[in-house]
Amino acid sequence: MLHNKSIVIIGGTTGLGFSAARAFVRNGAKVVVVGRDPESGVTAGEALGSNGMVVTGDAMDPDTAVGAIDQCLHTFGTFDGLYHVAGGSGRRYGDGPLHELSLEGWNKTLEWNLTGLMLSNQAAVRKFLETGRGGSILNMGSVLGYDPSPRYFATHAYAAAKSAAIGFTRSVAAYYAPYNIRINLLAPALVETPMSARASENPEIMAFIRTKQPLDGGRNGQPEDLDGAAVYFMSDASRFTTGQTLYVDGGWGVSDGGRWTEDY
Repeated sequence: MLHNKSIVIIGGTTGLGFSAARAFVRNGAKVVVVGRDPESGVTAGEALGSNGMVVTGDAMDPDTAVGAIDQCLHTFGTFDGLYHVAGGSGRRYGDGPLHELSLEGWNKTLEWNLTGLMLSNQAAVRKFLETGRGGSILNMGSVLGYDPSPRYFATHAYAAAKSAAIGFTRSVAAYYAPYNIRINLLAPALVETPMSARASENPEIMAFIRTKQPLDGGRNGQPEDLDGAAVYFMSDASRFTTGQTLYVDGGWGVSDGGRWTEDY
């Protein structure tokens, strides 16, 4: 589905981004993946081989996405899509319930999850306009941006950032649709990644997840669960789709998260 496509992934050396990078390559794409950790970058580079290139950089640096896109054009000849995955929890800086939320936690969380996203989208849009070819942008959201879970996931700055990512995506999608630039967003529920280790290693939260994400037996999501959707949005199959949020959530949004009973 991605033959002759060249794609940049911001946050592509671990977790959801790395899984997508491998899926993109399997579907015929060339990829440039950006990550902050040089060690994980080495591992990603070895796995992707000649179809991939790894760039070390911080998504919040204005030059990172610009440089990765230029590298993509220089190495592979085209730039067809951007997948922005980078982001994270600000819990360790003080994100949490509003009455406990620190200003540092608020600012760090918004910076990681909105500023970096804006910078990468801006770089991609500018390049698409410059080349006149259009292209696809896919952003990363979260179910917490629309469906709160107050008992186990009360990080209000993170929820605000992910909700804002939906509004940002729809707004820029509307503006750039006449230029054949498509901008969409994926919103997963709890997925097993380094960022989600706190929840994934908690037996009580996992008991909750079994009924809140009841698909496929009730389980934590895996990075590869999002790969098919990411491939679709990066491919020409989505050429008539923009401004959309796709919830890949295992049933989170239609489940109450209660415990199973015999007569459920």
